[in-house]
Amino acid sequence: MRFKKGYVQDKHTEVVMIIAQISDLHVKRAGERAYGVVDTNGLVERAVAYLNQQRSRPDMVIATGDLVDDGSVEEYAQLKKLLSPLEMPVYLAMGNHDERHALRQSFPEHAYLPKTGFIHYVIDDYPVRLVVLDTVVPNEGYGLLDAPRLTWLEHRLAENTAKPTIVFMHHPPFRTKIDFMDGLMCQGGDALAEVIARYPNVERVACGHLHRMIQTRWAGTLAAIAPSVAHQVTLTLQKSEPIGFTFEPPGFYLHVWSETTGLVTHTVPIGEFEAYSYATKARMR
Repeated sequence: MRFKKGYVQDKHTEVVMIIAQISDLHVKRAGERAYGVVDTNGLVERAVAYLNQQRSRPDMVIATGDLVDDGSVEEYAQLKKLLSPLEMPVYLAMGNHDERHALRQSFPEHAYLPKTGFIHYVIDDYPVRLVVLDTVVPNEGYGLLDAPRLTWLEHRLAENTAKPTIVFMHHPPFRTKIDFMDGLMCQGGDALAEVIARYPNVERVACGHLHRMIQTRWAGTLAAIAPSVAHQVTLTLQKSEPIGFTFEPPGFYLHVWSETTGLVTHTVPIGEFEAYSYATKARMR
């Protein structure tokens, strides 16, 4: 695996790692739209092209669940087609719309995916360690971290208590005040918090599921929910407000680690936006 060299500060060259987190793709069969309205396939295609255009090229992409919409082999075939242009490695995590067997069957070349059981895994070839959790309960919208899954996590975190680590999972383990989505959060969050709090090298708990950018201080670290690369969920902080989706700009996270800054997370909206340089601005005065 390659590490980026070339970030220079105080005449020292340091290692920089950039992780792109995309989430909630909801890929459909070719020609279909989510809810009959959202062209999720087109939006994922746009996101992939935008990732490839980044000046600061990510070292990897991790997709934190709801990769497809109904868990079918046909949708995973479409997902593979849409992700194939990515010019960097991509790692896949489970969401409640995903199906374990179909995912494994469709991506046999992804050797990091366990052959049986939960789709947990560790990526340990980079300056930041990535620990990926499977929070899925088949045929349910909510998530779960029960004793076997928490035991697996505890063992993996105990293997290296010094290396900077990000824990990725689909369902957030904390409440957001979006009442409907909080009903579909990850159960077992209090027990997870006890585990995470024992490992101060866990720099982030990075989630998806809510289709919104949300951050909080949690379990002695920072927890964040990534936006969807497709449609967003409406911001409804009152129980009387109806839940729905909105075409706010889609986006993704760039988790950037360096020796001097530690881990910094940037939100990147997908699309072209008007910009001009300070030099141009100065000339206009």
